[in-house]
Amino acid sequence: MAQKIAGQVVIVTGASSGIGAATALLLTGRGAHVVLAARREPELRGVAETCAGEAPLIVPTDMTQPGEIRRLVEKTLETYGRIDVVVNNAGIGGGARFDQVSDDLIKRNLEVNLYAPMLLTRLALPGMLARGRGTIISVASVAGHVGTEPIYSATKFGLRGFSLALRRKLRGTGVTSSVVSPGFIRTPMNSGRTRRLPGPEIVATAIARLIERPRREVVVPGYYRVAIWAEALAPWLLDRFISRR
Repeated sequence: MAQKIAGQVVIVTGASSGIGAATALLLTGRGAHVVLAARREPELRGVAETCAGEAPLIVPTDMTQPGEIRRLVEKTLETYGRIDVVVNNAGIGGGARFDQVSDDLIKRNLEVNLYAPMLLTRLALPGMLARGRGTIISVASVAGHVGTEPIYSATKFGLRGFSLALRRKLRGTGVTSSVVSPGFIRTPMNSGRTRRLPGPEIVATAIARLIERPRREVVVPGYYRVAIWAEALAPWLLDRFISRR
């Protein structure tokens, strides 16, 4: 059923730049109470200054630290009394060639991209289930459909699996779980790419629409569905294409 964004309490992780910052800007403009979470407090304050409407709540959070994730939830509940929406957006890339990657980077990818969203979701769910209403939105990736980078794809496949399985388990509770799978978007993570990329606003718009009308999954931009279909129907063809890049 359709629901309004105005008045909803929304936690956005990875909110200091890129998709998270664009999402915060869009949702505050539509009247949501937004909580900004990321490690870099100065950048969070910069994002907050650009937001229209009510000033967002800033909660500096290192998503590799379970104690800080719990503090994020506690601070949100202290301020607003509830959590209506969680946008699991924080994420990092896989880095160097897999045979050269450090143990620490593997661990950090797993913590930020997979463990943190699972923990934050688990902490937010009890209140949602008690009220019979809530929305979980996880930002995965087309790389969660099509294997590209071993570590990054592993975490995004995992995040999609978690989100879609959770959706089934929550059926009938009034709480929904959705996935947004972006392709290459103009964010700091993709700053080294030379070709023109769509801006993070396209993903923020998809997130807002999922809050209003929850769905299973959205792929943005839509043309990445071709790669997903190729992975399912002709993976050998996609193997050749990716290996040449």
